[in-house]
Amino acid sequence: GLPPTEKEDFQQYDVFATMQLPWIFGDAPSPKNLSLQLMGSAGALRSNGETGFITTLTTGLAYHNPEWRILLDMGIGVGLISQYRFGRQDIGGPFQFIAHGGAGVELVKKTVVGWRFHHMSDATIYGSSRGVDLHMLELRYVF
Repeated sequence: GLPPTEKEDFQQYDVFATMQLPWIFGDAPSPKNLSLQLMGSAGALRSNGETGFITTLTTGLAYHNPEWRILLDMGIGVGLISQYRFGRQDIGGPFQFIAHGGAGVELVKKTVVGWRFHHMSDATIYGSSRGVDLHMLELRYVF
């Protein structure tokens, strides 16, 4: 998590899958394009010695430029968490809204290393609770 907005420090570990949707913006034959994608994840959210299950489903935009070996993406969606009280921090409830953005570099063919900013919040539907902001490192293999 990102202090000082959080009362506790958070770590998230997950496995995710990304599916490119059939809509591509730009020249279809070109390897450079802006596309729609669907992402899902399952993992663990940990803080203050406590661990909860988290799963997310988001949709978003992705840009890939193989000449520069970069990938950029951002998305919004929903998440479910099994535990929403960690020490002094109450995240609100099991249903969460998710927003994320990331950048990656293709080190070798089909292997990407990247960084992602991940925001999770209940948008005050459970009252005046705090969300969680995370910086995440990612390792991706493209099938």
